Amino acid sequence: MKKKIIFIINPISGGLNKTFIPVLIDKYLDFQLFDAQIIYTAYSNHATLLAQEAIDNDFDIIVAVGGDGTINEVASVLESSGKTMAIIPCGSGNGLARTLGISLDNAKAITRINQLKTLKIDVGLLNNRKFVNMAGMGFDAHISAHFADSEKRGFIGYVKSTLKEIKSYKAQNYSINVNGGQIKRKAFMLSLANSSQYGNNAHISPTASVQDGLIDICIIKPFPLFIFPSLVIRMFTQTSAGSKYVEIIKAKKFIINRESEGPVHVDGEPVNMGKQLSFSVKHLALVLIV
Repeated sequence: MKKKIIFIINPISGGLNKTFIPVLIDKYLDFQLFDAQIIYTAYSNHATLLAQEAIDNDFDIIVAVGGDGTINEVASVLESSGKTMAIIPCGSGNGLARTLGISLDNAKAITRINQLKTLKIDVGLLNNRKFVNMAGMGFDAHISAHFADSEKRGFIGYVKSTLKEIKSYKAQNYSINVNGGQIKRKAFMLSLANSSQYGNNAHISPTASVQDGLIDICIIKPFPLFIFPSLVIRMFTQTSAGSKYVEIIKAKKFIINRESEGPVHVDGEPVNMGKQLSFSVKHLALVLIV
C-alpha cells in the first residue's frame, strides 16, 4: 500500500522562489511508493496548522519545505505523534539539515525520501516552546528579532544585521540553575544547542548531539570587538569550545533567570518571554527521514 505524503512549502523562506519544487517532486519522488499532495503556507505559524491537519487526515509522512523556522513549526506538531517527518531545506542557514547530512540539493533531498531511512532525534523545550536545532537569548535573539522585521532575507541580510547591531549591544547578567548548582555569568549571548550549529556550517557547540538527551548551554562571554572575527573563524572551523570567551555546559534540564524580559529565539524565530526560562529535553521524540 502506498504511503500518504504531503509537502508543506513555505514560499518565502530563504528569500527563494519555490515554484520549482513541485516540478522536482514530480520528477524525483517515487510515485509507486507514495500518494503525494502539495500545499503552501500563507502566514506565520501556518505550517503548524497544516501539519496538524495532515495528522488528522492520516498522512504518513509530512515534509517541511523551508528553513529552520518552517521545520520548527512542523516538528512541534509531529514530535511524539507517531508520524514521520522529512525535510527539503530551503532556508537561510539550514542548520538542522546540515547537521543531519540532508542534501541542500533539493532533487537529492527528494530522492532520499524514497529510501525511507529514518532517525529519531531529541526535541528541546523552552517554557514549553519546542525547538529542534537551536534556541537562545542575548545577542542572537536580538538579531533574530531585528532580522524578522527586515525585508532582506538570506545569509547576507543576516550578516548585515549582525554587523550593524554588534557595536551597540550590551551583555546581560544571567543566573543558571543547572546540574544541581547555580552559576552566575555575564554573557553576550546564551545559545541552547540541540544540534551543533546555527546554520551555514557555523558551529557554536561542535560536540552537541541531537540524540544524546542533552542541551548544550553555550555561554558567550563579553569580548573586545576586535576578537569578533576570530570567534567567527572558530565557529566555521569547529573550534569555538577552545576560546576563553566560550563556556559550554551540557544538561537535561535547567532554569535561566535574566535581568529583564525580552526576545528569545526558537530555531531562529523571535519570541518575547519573561525573566525566568525553563528548559528540558524530550529524548528521541521526533522521527525524521535522513
